[in-house]
Amino acid sequence: MFSLTQSTARQREILEIVLGNGWDYMRSLLTGGKADEPQIPPPEVLRKILVELGPFFVKLGQLLSTRPDLLPPAYIEALTALQANVPAVAWPAIEGQLRQQFSRPLEQIFQTIQPQAIAAGSIGQVHRATLLSGVEVALKVRRPGIETVVNQDALLIKAIAELVGLTEFGQIYDVVKLAEEFTQTVQAELNFMTEARYTDTLRRNLAQSTWFDPQQLVIPQVYWELTSEQLLVLQWLPGRPILEADLSQPALKGGESDRKKQITTLLFRVFFQQLYIDGFFHADPHPGNLFYLEDGRIALIDCGMIGRLDPRTQQLLTEMLLAIVDLDAQRCSQLTLELSVAVNRTNLEKLRLDYEGMLRKYYDLSLAEFNFSEVVYEVLQIARANRLKVPASLGLYAKCLANLEGAGRRFNPDLNLFAEIKPLMADLFRRQLVGTTPLQTTLRTILDLKSISLRTPRQIEVFLDRLTTETLQWNLRLQELDPIRRSLEQSANRLSFSVVVGALIIGAAIISTGANSQQWEIVANVLFSAASLLGLWLVISILRSGRLK
Repeated sequence: MFSLTQSTARQREILEIVLGNGWDYMRSLLTGGKADEPQIPPPEVLRKILVELGPFFVKLGQLLSTRPDLLPPAYIEALTALQANVPAVAWPAIEGQLRQQFSRPLEQIFQTIQPQAIAAGSIGQVHRATLLSGVEVALKVRRPGIETVVNQDALLIKAIAELVGLTEFGQIYDVVKLAEEFTQTVQAELNFMTEARYTDTLRRNLAQSTWFDPQQLVIPQVYWELTSEQLLVLQWLPGRPILEADLSQPALKGGESDRKKQITTLLFRVFFQQLYIDGFFHADPHPGNLFYLEDGRIALIDCGMIGRLDPRTQQLLTEMLLAIVDLDAQRCSQLTLELSVAVNRTNLEKLRLDYEGMLRKYYDLSLAEFNFSEVVYEVLQIARANRLKVPASLGLYAKCLANLEGAGRRFNPDLNLFAEIKPLMADLFRRQLVGTTPLQTTLRTILDLKSISLRTPRQIEVFLDRLTTETLQWNLRLQELDPIRRSLEQSANRLSFSVVVGALIIGAAIISTGANSQQWEIVANVLFSAASLLGLWLVISILRSGRLK
């Protein structure tokens, strides 16, 4: 168990970075201070701190950028572009790491391996290589020693989360559980077998579609016989990121604008299938992960960040899309509650008014002017403002849409998102209504109706029996009544104390008036003292409540 009272080299390093950037709240936590309500530095300062803290905290910031239900928009924007400022590891260390992965010499597996890394990230770096068979591959190698750094920082984050968890903020957002989820996600990324499985699943899911031509899309092949926890071997895809690509090569029918429109349509259909049909989606489609290949096809790379949506969530998100288009604040409120994993006491009227305020700015806009990903972010921010907990998958959903729409608009400024969605809606609703196997759906519906028809007469009989024998009980729970109940109880208690104080004073006055002995005078004084103390306590309680009116 890690303790913040321990003084480790890593903790001192973190403390220096925090002090250097003026984050007093974190300095207090790291030096064993009291856990007050969290105070986050400005977005750019937080981004700078995370970069300086190293790979684990960069990954943590990237994960936080997927949670607009936890952080305000300015922080989401600052963390979305967060990249680790880490140099590539020198070739001798990488070569040693590679040789440890195989039971035979590298020379018996590869013709060549380029010593210079093509790309370097917080967890690993990529080298280009050629197998003995002549096939070109990409080698993603885990950075030596990164596991120790990640595990040590994970323990520190959990220890900090336990302190923050004592505050009201920590309890509302269950910070301890969030820290556990985040650290598990980062630690899972250390195992490249996970990314290999994700890549293979995407490749399999997108190999067939009625919305696009699967031959126009490439997901890199995984070479399983060479892949391990520390090494991922993928098919090499010759091409360029779509924003840097020369669309005139290879020569195809139509001009550059037509080609851009075709690619935009392909990408949106590919991702809408992942989101609304497969429920398993590439959550980070920024321009660097969307490649235009030399043969004119489109490739998705870097499948390490994956989101999942169950059928119920897919249906609710589709209904939310329609409610937003219809500017229906009431329906948006209902769907937000249904999407929430844990509904605290929520002011439904405030939730509806928040949606009305958000949707009002879209009243005079055409569908072509809607920024759909921005609307989704605002939905999650409304949930945060109303203290509603939503699944982490919705954050990834929002991040996926934001990256996709952002890349699409930069690639094709004439993008009309709803024009891309409209042709798919009829098929999407058909799938949600009858599924991909209409016969099975029909049979299941018939069985459900049969079950209802068999149970209904008996349930009606039980209801009527209880109604006639006066044994029917109603259990009602009305929200927003507890504060009223507590206020009435406090008022009743104060009124009772006032009556008691008045009775004591009157009794003491009567006794003192007719007292003819010292004993009765003592009794009167005791009663006056008790009345004074109770009266003083009553006045103080009223003053402390702040409600003098």
